[in-house]
Amino acid sequence: MTGDEPATVAGQAAVDQLLDQLDLQSLGGTGFRGVSPAVGPQRVFGGQVAAQALVAAGRTVDQARRVHSLHGYFVRPGDSAVPITYAVENIRDGRSFSVRRSVAYQHGKPIFLMSASFHVAEEGLDHQTQAPLGVPPPDEVPTMTDRLARYPERLGIWRVIPRPIDVRYLEEPGWVAPGDRPAQPYQRAWMRVDGKLPDDPLLHACLIAYASDLTLLDSVLAAHGEVWGPGGFVGASLDHAMWFHRPFRADEWFLYDCWSPSAAGGRGLAAGRMFTTDGRHVVTAVQEGLLRRVG
Repeated sequence: MTGDEPATVAGQAAVDQLLDQLDLQSLGGTGFRGVSPAVGPQRVFGGQVAAQALVAAGRTVDQARRVHSLHGYFVRPGDSAVPITYAVENIRDGRSFSVRRSVAYQHGKPIFLMSASFHVAEEGLDHQTQAPLGVPPPDEVPTMTDRLARYPERLGIWRVIPRPIDVRYLEEPGWVAPGDRPAQPYQRAWMRVDGKLPDDPLLHACLIAYASDLTLLDSVLAAHGEVWGPGGFVGASLDHAMWFHRPFRADEWFLYDCWSPSAAGGRGLAAGRMFTTDGRHVVTAVQEGLLRRVG
């Protein structure tokens, strides 16, 4: 299966909806406004606000400069029923780098803040870590629909929310029933945007940022065989960092290889690497999250 495989009708519709959400309204100067999906959780998905904050920052930078890193903090839960205002500060435009600070506001208070750096591509040293060996290709891995069919009681909002990212877990995901998930040292999944995207590097980076928040923190629970929800844990992202190493397309398959170096004090640290199907290491992500046991 390749990135050229046609998207599903539902997938393309969900992608188009997400692209509309990332097409922020300009408020003049360095201000922007974004909205959340009409159907979804009451709290704004962290990947959405990070992606929108990156869109806002990127719109104030020369297109020849591509994002190479971002560092964000989730400071308040977002309200999906209220638009989000983004204010971008120009920290510096140098000969090779541009740095921006993008802050998301609701009800007059910041809910997320991000620093992002953009770089003009240069020649230099080149090496990378090796992609995991023996990983089955995407077409040999159960789809999300296949996995959800085993747990109809866990469907809930999954029945109605759009799914713009095609996610195919290699191991048991964190939303299975308690006791159905063996402890495992990593959480791996094939992912891609389930539709065709324009040839805009910033847009692809924003959608990778969106996707990066889907399974990363789950690797902390995977280390203990724990799950989300009743009989398991609730969680919230605290901070999120990403480094973009090499060019990629978000609408082509990439392997998201995640693991947890440490968990203590109610917080868990998760790290992830993204590899293309030909083994190129394109992105690294790190996140710390709050994890609390529920009944």
